Amino acid sequence: MTEGIEFDVSETASVAEHRDEVVAAVTDHTGRIARELALLQGGDYGQSTFRTDAGEWTLKYEAGDIQYLRFEGKTGGETYVVSSKQPPEPDELAAAMRDYEAFVKAYNRHVESKAGVLDDVPTEFPAVASTDSVVAERDRVVGRIREVADAISGELHRYEGVDYGTFSARVDGTRWELKWEEGRASYLRVGGRGGTYLVSQYEPPSAPDLRELAPEFGRFVEAFNEHVDDLEADLSRVSL
Repeated sequence: MTEGIEFDVSETASVAEHRDEVVAAVTDHTGRIARELALLQGGDYGQSTFRTDAGEWTLKYEAGDIQYLRFEGKTGGETYVVSSKQPPEPDELAAAMRDYEAFVKAYNRHVESKAGVLDDVPTEFPAVASTDSVVAERDRVVGRIREVADAISGELHRYEGVDYGTFSARVDGTRWELKWEEGRASYLRVGGRGGTYLVSQYEPPSAPDLRELAPEFGRFVEAFNEHVDDLEADLSRVSL
């Protein structure tokens, strides 16, 4: 049925080629704006919107590279002038580009508005208080607790006859747990799972936690001594 039909078909190659040239130029130019915004905002990714008389331009970037440039005209509709998906329609691109200069000027005004904003910000600050004395006192108290916890661990190691284990007791209803390995304390935890570690292989307790719990440590030692007394009482009833 199509034999003999001789209608001319317009080619779009030149229009598409010109469109691609415009998009490439805009991508390069707006890429510079994206890098400047990334520097100004101090992040690897983000987006900014700039208003003009004709509409709004939104620039999104990631790692300093442009992700998209979108134009939303006041009369409706939106055009992705730069996009990672597909190029814009030529007519839509042409309409957006008529406002592109206004977008760049809006960006420039934005940058200029930041000039001098930090001029009156002081850079002289109060002296920083040293934590040396607090840390030294904390380490002294924690060190003494560790010494006693190691002594308890050594006694448990001798009595239990195994290389590792735990001993727990309640002090005023709060669970204290000592884990030991080969006669040394692995940790002393107060409050069960998720509690506070007075002795740890990782980091010391905070000064407020230590201040609250250190006075109670003696009660834990007393609970251990009572445990030993009970063991001696049990053994005293054994006769040969």
